[in-house]
Amino acid sequence: MSLTEQLAVPLNALMMICYRMVGHYLAAILIFTLLTKVILFPVSLWTHRNGITMIRLMPELNRLKVKYYGDKDTIAEKTQALYKQRGYHPLASTVPMFIQLALLIGVIGAVQALLAGTESVLSVPPAQAGGMTLLMPLAAGGSALLLGLAQNQFNPLQREQARASQWAANGVSIGISLLLGAFVPVGVGVYWIASNLLTIGQQLVLNAVMPARNYVDYEALEQSKQELAGIDSLSSRVSKEDRQREKADYKRFFSIANKHLVFYSESSGFYKYFADVIDYLLQHSNLSIHYITSDPNDAIFQKAQKEPRIRPYYIGEKRLITLMMKMDADMVVMTTPDLDNFYLKKSYVKKDVEYIYTAHGVGSTNLLLRNCALAHFDTIFCIGPYQIEELREEEYVYNLPSKTLVPCGYGLLDSVMTAYDSSLSKRLKEKPQVLIAPSWQPDNILDTCIDPLLDSLLCGKYHIILRPHPEYCKRYPQKIAILKSRYKDKLGQSSSGFELQTDFSSNETVFESDIVITDWSTICYEFSFATKRPTLFVNTPMKVMNPDYQRLKRIPLDIEIREKIGRSISPDTAGEIERVVEKLLMQADAYAQSIEKLLGECLFNPGQSGMAGGKYIIDRLLNKQSID
Repeated sequence: MSLTEQLAVPLNALMMICYRMVGHYLAAILIFTLLTKVILFPVSLWTHRNGITMIRLMPELNRLKVKYYGDKDTIAEKTQALYKQRGYHPLASTVPMFIQLALLIGVIGAVQALLAGTESVLSVPPAQAGGMTLLMPLAAGGSALLLGLAQNQFNPLQREQARASQWAANGVSIGISLLLGAFVPVGVGVYWIASNLLTIGQQLVLNAVMPARNYVDYEALEQSKQELAGIDSLSSRVSKEDRQREKADYKRFFSIANKHLVFYSESSGFYKYFADVIDYLLQHSNLSIHYITSDPNDAIFQKAQKEPRIRPYYIGEKRLITLMMKMDADMVVMTTPDLDNFYLKKSYVKKDVEYIYTAHGVGSTNLLLRNCALAHFDTIFCIGPYQIEELREEEYVYNLPSKTLVPCGYGLLDSVMTAYDSSLSKRLKEKPQVLIAPSWQPDNILDTCIDPLLDSLLCGKYHIILRPHPEYCKRYPQKIAILKSRYKDKLGQSSSGFELQTDFSSNETVFESDIVITDWSTICYEFSFATKRPTLFVNTPMKVMNPDYQRLKRIPLDIEIREKIGRSISPDTAGEIERVVEKLLMQADAYAQSIEKLLGECLFNPGQSGMAGGKYIIDRLLNKQSID
């Protein structure tokens, strides 16, 4: 007896019962189809439950993909462990397909047995039956299309699949249905169409019996999707040539054994935060400096041509995730916070890598970084005593491991002060120069009070330079165009002494100014600490990366320092700013003395931060080697 005949025995018995009930072949097939759905409902419910289990696992699976991004073997291993832990059966989703296939084989035999000896149109394929039955392939394909659309909408698991995966599955189903509708007996085609349509109703019943929303945390699922999408979007615009270059640099990086020191830079502009330390290392050690950058046009590649001990590598943000997980160097220095909190993870290949964070701006780590953004670093190069106070208090409040806090200083500010001291910026000017330099954050000076501010200052007493933030110019070119149009009668006129500056290649404008007006831009530190001249702050809404910053008692430097290196006013009083500027200029000598004193209080090692950071790195690496 063939497989078809074996499967047909119980199905034929059921179909004969249906026929005796109604005495009509077509009606018997339809009732038979409905009864199979009822009989197999427990199996469908089990499959539905298994699908919901899979959706519940998706947030954890997505985060596994984020955590071990690019490491397929580890992801597969962790995924299988999670399946086993949660009792999920990956092959369960194929059970309905095998049942449907077995039913189809059995139904073919059952229909043939039911219609044996009759001349019913249901017993032959459409090509033999002719007439309206020639539409059977289209009807079967249409029922599969309706089922696919319904499953995309109502099936909890299929709804979470990518659009491409949904339509790939639907396409296969539609193709099979078209073939079945054309080549099997019409009665079997009727069964197939009815089964597809009844499955839609069955899915609605399953959703009512076991609603996915009662078991699935969709908010967590959506958040995990966004995290994964964030990684997938990294390096999306990288050229084919750069991808090949990246692949070669990745291979070259791991081909080198015994790497002691690695620097990571997000882009070309970040070298300035490492420059003083790297210069010290090149002069006082024989260390090779492995410098990873995510910018294919980073200036480090030109610098490395003159300095062979700097070994640069281009690694895009996407591949960087895998590289950092497999990091095998002794020490990694970076300005990127949130290590181990988001995409960039600590190495799981070498457990004793020392991760050093160096700041890329004077300011409060508690205010300007996310909550506990530095929690997973081993060492922090601190700019001043205020950062040590903040970080120690944060460790206490959040019960974090104690880090090594190195009194280092701020190399970029050292460079700025050196450049200012050696410049000709102290030349005499006909009028005091006022630089307006807003930040680019929402509701900055340009968005809140620029008009009354300019109306007050454009009185002929000062040379006014408005210098929007580069990021503001990039994001809002239309606003800059409107601003130029509004003041076109005054811009560039010697009588008004007003210019709008969008060339940021030089800091000469900053050095030559007698006073800077800003909101929350860190330009205040570069200006006041280098020139010893006062800054005038406009109290626009504060830039806060950490909403919980007030959990620490230490007042952030960004707030505390405003009344020490200058004055602050409300945006509502911007129309009276000329009077405040005049008073600050009259008090310039007094501010010079107080700012000089404040510089020593706020910053470690003015002019020597590179030496402090470089000596720490050399000493630590020597100590590691002696221990090994």
